[in-house]
Order: sequence, then C-alpha cells, then structure tokens
Amino acid sequence: MASLRELRNRIRSVNSTKKITKAQELIATSRITKAQAKVAASQPYATEIHNVMERLASASSLDHPMLRERENGKRAAILVVSSDRGMCGGYNYNVFKKTAELQKLLEDRGYEVVRYITGNKGVGYYNFRGGDYAGAWTGFSQDPSWDATHDVRQHLVDGFLAGSEGTAKYREGLNSEEGAEIQGFDSVHVVYTEFESMLTQTARAHQLLPIEPVIVTEEIPHGEGILDDAGQPEPDYEFEPDADTLLEALLPQYVSRSLYAMFLEASASESASRRNAMKSATDNATALVKDLSRIANQARQAQITQEITEIVGGAGALAESGESD
Repeated sequence: MASLRELRNRIRSVNSTKKITKAQELIATSRITKAQAKVAASQPYATEIHNVMERLASASSLDHPMLRERENGKRAAILVVSSDRGMCGGYNYNVFKKTAELQKLLEDRGYEVVRYITGNKGVGYYNFRGGDYAGAWTGFSQDPSWDATHDVRQHLVDGFLAGSEGTAKYREGLNSEEGAEIQGFDSVHVVYTEFESMLTQTARAHQLLPIEPVIVTEEIPHGEGILDDAGQPEPDYEFEPDADTLLEALLPQYVSRSLYAMFLEASASESASRRNAMKSATDNATALVKDLSRIANQARQAQITQEITEIVGGAGALAESGESD
C-alpha cells in the first residue's frame, strides 16, 4: 500500500487536473451555443440560395462543369477538416479513419489523391506519419468565419474548374511558392464531422464537386405550375439575364456556401466532442479522488491503530518493568 504522503500528493494532483477538465468542459459548452447560433444565423441565406438554384436548374440546360462527372478523371482532392486543439476525444481520429477509407476507395477507382487539411491536429497527424498534403489552413476550427475560410474555399473551386489538365491560382496555405501554378483536380471530397446532437457527432465523407443538381419536377394535376411545400402552386419565374448565365455565376457561390456550412457543423461538433470528453475526464477524476481518499483514510486509520497499539504495548512493558522492580 502506498504511503499516506504519496496518496495525499496524488489526490492533490488529480484535483488540479479536475479543475482544468472542468474549466474546459464549461468553455466547450458555451462555444457549442455560439456555434449553433452561427449555424442558425446562416440558415436563411442557405435556404434562399438553395431555392434559387433549384429554380435555375429547372430552367437551364445544366451544361456546366460543376454539374458534370468528368470522364477519365485522374485527380481527386480530399479536404480533411480537423481541429486546431486536442482534448476532444475521438473527434480527430474518426475523421482520419474516414479519410483513409475514402482515399483507398478513390485510389481503387484509379484516382491520384491529393490531400488538403484544415486544423493543426491534421497537420501534425500527417507530418508524424509522413503523409503528403498539398496545402493546410489553421486557426479557425472553433470559430470559422467567412473571411478566414476564403482561401481554402476559393482554391477548391478554382482547382476543380481548372481540372487535372489545368492549373489554379496560388492561395495562402498551399505548399508551393507564391505565384506558382497549382495543378487542378477532377473531383472534390470533404471529410468533416456532422453535428447530430450534444452526444452524437459523426464523421462524414461528402462529395462537394461535381454536385448533383436537384430539379423541381413536381407539378399540380393540370400542369398549372410548381407546387411549394404546402402543396400550393408557385409562380413562374423569369430570369434576367438568362438562367444559364445566372447558374454559371451562382454555382461557385453555392458550392462555397455549402463548404462553409460544413465548417460550421465541424465547429459545433468539435466543441460538443470536447465537452463530452472533458465531462468524462471530470467524472473519472471525481471517482478517482473518492477511491484515493478512501484508501488514504484506511491508511490513516491503520497508522493510528498502529500508534495506539505501540503506546499500549509500551505502557504494558513499563508496567511489567515496575512490577519486576
């Protein structure tokens, strides 16, 4: 059994760690609320641009590179969305595992895979294992803003439009010299963590480009128009300029907005994962302190019993010594 001093030192150490994990839990809880508020604030714009894209897809020829699967595609880009900080349980591990599965699938289909990373943990993970990546952006995993994520969003769109035979413009965060021409790719995939609830966050692999257009085709019985969600006929739209021109202008914005929504989801998931991990750590520290305190009390009681026994034994010895005199 450990000495009483060692037990007390360990209890003190665990309590210090418990204070840190509890503070991290509270901070993560507050950040979840802020992340969810950001998601809610961006929803009206997302809904409207989605509705507009549906209308444009219905009225256009859909002849756009972002909407077509390229024949004989050679290169595929994977964006790995990780965290800048740790202490968030299996959040990053699940993303890296899903990335490895996606990469193997693409390579089996004959693609050359190029990786891009957001988050310091992803950079450290691939540096440690010698994994190559073409670019990395860090510093915004917990608080992604439109401006902070601009370069990564714009590069993925530019790289896809350029194709594997073309080149894209240099952006901050790429592993190339400024002014260099960056080789493009034929498809873009994103691996991020979807926020389902406070207790459930799931790593997802999503094909960002090319996108599959959603065309509104449901019509009322006499063909008088398109039905809305309430089953009522919606008015016909006239586009100025034409639908194909508008589609070409809005598709990059639509894709960029979709990627930004994934960053917001990942931010909420990271905070929720960290909150759950820190809560578990705090609960474990509380249970450990309880067990150590019980062992320390037993050791203290044993020490007191031993001292009493020694005193009684010494008194008895003195009494016997007096009688012999």
